[in-house]
Amino acid sequence: MKRLILLLVFMTLPMFAMTLQEVIDKAKAGSKIELPEGVFEGNIVINKPLMIVGKGEKTVIKGDGKGTVVKIRSSNVTIKNLTIVNSGKEHEKVDAGISIKDAKFCEVNNCSIKNCLFGIDLQNVHNSKIIGNYITSKPFPLGIRGDGIRLWYSNDNILRKNYLYKSRDFVVWYSHGNLIEENRGEYGRYSLHFMYAGKNIVKKNVYKHNSVGIFFMYSRDTEAYENVVISSLGTTGIGIGLKDASNFIIKNNTILYCAKGLYIDRSPFQPDEKNFIENNSILYNSIGIHFHSLSTNNIIKRNIFKGNMENVYDDSGQGRIHSVMNTWSENYWDDYQGFDKDGDGIGDIPYNLYYYADKLWLLNPNIRFFYGSPVISILNFLYKLAPISEPIKLLTDPKPLMHEGEVS
Repeated sequence: MKRLILLLVFMTLPMFAMTLQEVIDKAKAGSKIELPEGVFEGNIVINKPLMIVGKGEKTVIKGDGKGTVVKIRSSNVTIKNLTIVNSGKEHEKVDAGISIKDAKFCEVNNCSIKNCLFGIDLQNVHNSKIIGNYITSKPFPLGIRGDGIRLWYSNDNILRKNYLYKSRDFVVWYSHGNLIEENRGEYGRYSLHFMYAGKNIVKKNVYKHNSVGIFFMYSRDTEAYENVVISSLGTTGIGIGLKDASNFIIKNNTILYCAKGLYIDRSPFQPDEKNFIENNSILYNSIGIHFHSLSTNNIIKRNIFKGNMENVYDDSGQGRIHSVMNTWSENYWDDYQGFDKDGDGIGDIPYNLYYYADKLWLLNPNIRFFYGSPVISILNFLYKLAPISEPIKLLTDPKPLMHEGEVS
C-alpha cells in the first residue's frame, strides 16, 4: 500500500508523505482534502467537519478486511468521487463501506462501494444526502449479504440516484421524513423495506429482479408514486406490499411481471384511516392484488389491471374484499365484458369478480400446472352454465373504465 502526498486546500501542512488517517488527524476542521488517483489505506475515522474528494474510480480507499472502511463520526462531512473496498464480514458489527453515526449535514456523493458487507450505514443521521453511489455487497448468498443502504433512526435525509446491485436490502427503520427517489436496485432481496417509519416519500425508483420490490411494514403517512417494479423473483415475489400500513398513497406506479403485484395485509391498520391506491398500472403478474387477512377502507381507483393471471385474489376464500369493505371505482379490467352505449368511457354495467372453477389454481397451487388448459376452460363453462353452488363474489366496480388509455 503506497503512502501519499496530498493537495490540501484551505489548510497548510508540510509536504511530506503521510497516511490518509494522519492527514485527516492533522487537518483543521472545515478543510478540503483532494486525493489523487491511487490506493490509500483504510480503515479511517473522520471525527471533524471535512471534505474528502477523489478523482473517481481510480481513487481507492481500501480496508484491511476487518471492520468498516470509512467511519464518519462528525456532522458536516462530505466524501465524494471515491472507490471504497474491502470491509470486514461480520454482521453483528455491521461491517460496512461507510458508516455514519450521530451526525447531521453529511454527504456521500458519487462513490463506488465494492466488496463491502454493508454499503452505507446511517445510525441517528439527519439532514444528510446520499446521492449517486454504486453499491454492491460481498459475493455471498443473498440472505447473508449486508444491506446496501441502511437507515436506523435517521430522519429528513435525501437518498437519490443510488444503484444497489447484488446487495441484500435497502432498509428504512424507525426513520421519518426521508426522500427516496430515482434509485435503482437489482438482484437483491428487499429492494426497499420500511419498518416503523412515517412521512417518507418514495418516487421514481426502478427495481428489477429482486425478491420484493417495495414493502411497507408497521408504517404510516407515506407516499409512493411513479416507481417501476419489474420481475420480483420467486413464487412469493411481491411488487409493492403493505402490512399494518395506514394513510398511504400508492399512485402512478408500474408493477410488471411479479408473482404478486400488490400485497395487502391488514392495511390500513388504524381504524377510520384509509389507503389510496390510484392510477397504477398492474400488468402481467400472476396475481394483480393479493389480499391477506382482513383489510378494509382501501380506495382502489383508476388503476389498470391487464394481463394478470388473476386480477384480484383473497386468500381467505371467504370474499372478504367485497366492495362494501373497500372502494373500487373507475378501474380498467381487461376481462370486463360490458358495453358503453352512451360513449362516456364508463361501462354500462358494473364489473363483478367471482370465483368460478377456473380459480381452483388459486386455492390449490398444484392445479396451477393446468391453468389455461382446455380442461379448466370446460370446467369453468360448465360451472357457469349450471353452478352446483353460488360462486364467491370478490368485488364490484360500479364504474369500470372501457379503455386503459383513460387512466391518468
